[in-house]
Amino acid sequence: MSFAMAAEQAKALLELELKGAFPDPRGRFGPFGGRYVPETLVPALDRLEEGVRRYLHAPDFQEDFVAELTGWVGRPTPLTQARALSRRWGAEVWLKREDLAHTGAHKINNAVGQALLAKRLGARRIVAETGAGQHGVASAAACARLGLPCVVYMGAVDTERQAPNVGRMKLLGADVVPVTSGDATLRAAIDEALRDWVSDPMGTYYLLGSAVGPHPYPYLVRELQSVIGREARQQMIERAGGLPDAAVACVGGGSNAIGLFHPFMNDPGVELLGVEAGGRGPGLGDNSATLSFGRPGVLQGCYTMLLQDEDGQVQETHSVSAGLDYSGVGPEHSLLMVTGRVRYQQATDEEALEALGECCHAEGILPAIETAHAFAGARRWARDNPGKRILIGLSGRGDKDMPTLQKTLLKGMP
Repeated sequence: MSFAMAAEQAKALLELELKGAFPDPRGRFGPFGGRYVPETLVPALDRLEEGVRRYLHAPDFQEDFVAELTGWVGRPTPLTQARALSRRWGAEVWLKREDLAHTGAHKINNAVGQALLAKRLGARRIVAETGAGQHGVASAAACARLGLPCVVYMGAVDTERQAPNVGRMKLLGADVVPVTSGDATLRAAIDEALRDWVSDPMGTYYLLGSAVGPHPYPYLVRELQSVIGREARQQMIERAGGLPDAAVACVGGGSNAIGLFHPFMNDPGVELLGVEAGGRGPGLGDNSATLSFGRPGVLQGCYTMLLQDEDGQVQETHSVSAGLDYSGVGPEHSLLMVTGRVRYQQATDEEALEALGECCHAEGILPAIETAHAFAGARRWARDNPGKRILIGLSGRGDKDMPTLQKTLLKGMP
């Protein structure tokens, strides 16, 4: 395909995306997405898809969902003007504070929404996966709230670097199962959760934590997380006097980013910037920057951008942040990269940790290491666009990262 043909196709896809045409009836976001699963899971996914169509936007479901978000999660989360960072960066910086939601991150929006859906579908138990542990904590909390047994699969590497969250999950009543197979991080945890689901696809509900996986999960997670962007858009108009010039979020699987970006999709004056984990550098296995360095392929139920070698073997990844340490990305992000509506870049481990320290010292806020990647990207953007207004999705707080921070940022400090 010539460059001109590719550009014309991307333009057509973008127009369809802006009209809300994706996913299509096959669960596709342009060429990405779909459903690539064992035959035993097809009935469960069909049942879930029917449940999403029937319940998700029904008035009674939305009433219950909003009631939990306001009375239990603590929404709307605040919009904070970062005055010190604004002076340092020469821009007007605003933070959407998902770190102040119950359990400490954006993950709770999706967890409680899917748990409510699981109850309506008659599920007897919940399985979930987690990397940084925030989705595991959110799932455990939501299941405790609604009286559902919960099993959380977590890579053995992540159980060590996210030990505080392992304890929180157990206190909230979840069974935490360390996964030692594969890379022993998020990808391996998802594999184990899928195996569990295959063994009882009708009695078990898989509460997937990001905008990845087979249809309808990318759509479902986007719809549940879009509360972030809807609130932020309205708050920016009311508090800042207008829309931001740019909205920035970190991207691993991509749930907090798609939740922030989607309500701004039809605002052409708002640049959307996703920041991936650049890790140690651009070499295969040294980062988790799927959209920057990946190629299309199938992983864990959908066709999307992947980090893979020349033979198509999915590669292990690296990031100082457990929540971004994933070989794939949500299919809608792959579409948004191809169409150019969202620009994606990376921040290295070192850049993210530096940005985390700056936020702590300047604003008295300890962000998650995942979130710190967004701060690093936002700082670059602000310095290239002096005087502009920038919105950062502060997706989670960094208490969970203290074991990692003790070994990195705090190492050698008195």
